[in-house]
Amino acid sequence: MNFEEIRSKIEEYKSKGLKLFTTSSFQTHSIVLLDMLSKIDRNIPVYFINTGYHFPETLQYRDEITALLGLKTIDVHPETPKTLQKDADGNFLFTSNPDYCCHLNKVVPLEPILGEYDIWINGVRADQSSVRKTFSLEQGGKHGVTRFHPMLDWDKKMIATYLRENNIPSHPLEEKGYFSIGCEPCTRKFDFEWSMREGRWFGMNKTECGLNTELITQK
Repeated sequence: MNFEEIRSKIEEYKSKGLKLFTTSSFQTHSIVLLDMLSKIDRNIPVYFINTGYHFPETLQYRDEITALLGLKTIDVHPETPKTLQKDADGNFLFTSNPDYCCHLNKVVPLEPILGEYDIWINGVRADQSSVRKTFSLEQGGKHGVTRFHPMLDWDKKMIATYLRENNIPSHPLEEKGYFSIGCEPCTRKFDFEWSMREGRWFGMNKTECGLNTELITQK
């Protein structure tokens, strides 16, 4: 979808009285959607799931982009304290059970928010993973929310062109070799032999955090 198509769809949702929100990880490629939304309706809330494990640079970038685009950014925090996020051997879950770690720190905190809205504007792209390649433009989500995937048909070249043409600053860790940036314990510098998301959960046979597997209704 191009900008005008996204604008038209969002205006259609609003004309029906539907409540909209979006989420963002505040990686560089995520900012394209946020920039477009800021030009359509800055009152659409942007939820940032603050797991407590993010790089300081990500929090800095979140604040920079929020100010630059005039966004209504809201932090969401997990309720389970880090001291209780350990396995039977005393190891943090991100080392032994990263799926459950993501569940506690990302999925569970977002679930109550889904029930407050009708439309979840989600910036997933089909070229990011085999899971996302199966998604539709509109798809059911948990707790009655409809997921709207306006970036689904975008690719890396389109993202790069938009960022350049709109003078959007990059995440500060990109110049240090990080291109898929999540929580600090589970993120590695990019190796050109990998696909783009293999810098996340290295060696764990994992490419999704649960937001796009647990909080979606599969076709």
